[in-house]
Amino acid sequence: MTKLKLALLGRGKTGAKVIDLVDQENELSKKTGFSIELSTFHRQNPPTFEALKDKDVILSFLPGGFFKELIPLLIETKKPVVTGSTGFNWPSGVDNTLKTKKLTWVHGSNFALGMNLVKEMIEIMGKAAQLFDQETSFSIHDIHHSKKVDSPSGTALSWQDWLSQKASITSERVGDVVGIHEITLKTQFEHISLKHEALDRKVFAHGALWTSKMILTSDWPKGLLSFSEIAKKELFK
Repeated sequence: MTKLKLALLGRGKTGAKVIDLVDQENELSKKTGFSIELSTFHRQNPPTFEALKDKDVILSFLPGGFFKELIPLLIETKKPVVTGSTGFNWPSGVDNTLKTKKLTWVHGSNFALGMNLVKEMIEIMGKAAQLFDQETSFSIHDIHHSKKVDSPSGTALSWQDWLSQKASITSERVGDVVGIHEITLKTQFEHISLKHEALDRKVFAHGALWTSKMILTSDWPKGLLSFSEIAKKELFK
């Protein structure tokens, strides 16, 4: 039987869904021949080099600030890392360091595999805007649960990057909303909108686990890669 030794950093809303999915996969292990040995770490039980050195992959859904503090330790382990931590800026030189040490890390603000279909559509919207013979504008709106710290969301900022032009961004933090993002192209005579709604946080956990499995066997480049780049490569090859 094949076993993946996975270290999970963070046991919040999405981390809890990762644990649920791992339990489901292990229940089917006799049929699939694949199981996951999961070790969890968090602020009260922080990871150490000794605890991580025998893991195959490190998966993080820690708050961005805490994850950033751990970057030197994670590099020291020489393990592949998959991270959905947001709300921080990557230190300069991380990509070069990972390439030098021949390590692959994948980061994403949103691990929903369907988001890569949305990315293609947004890029088309950005290019098509110049075809309208009138003034155009873009707006992006994100809605998340009331406990989400960063605003706008990392996904909303990614959408603007994919658009390759300026957009006004607004945010709402309410209730226990998993994640809703909508982009609208406004022209003088029409409005065109594209919406993505995550119905269950398992969609993020599923994408992150998929990446954690693939990172060990795929011929992905070394360095700091975006989830959207590698998912597009695998889904559309």
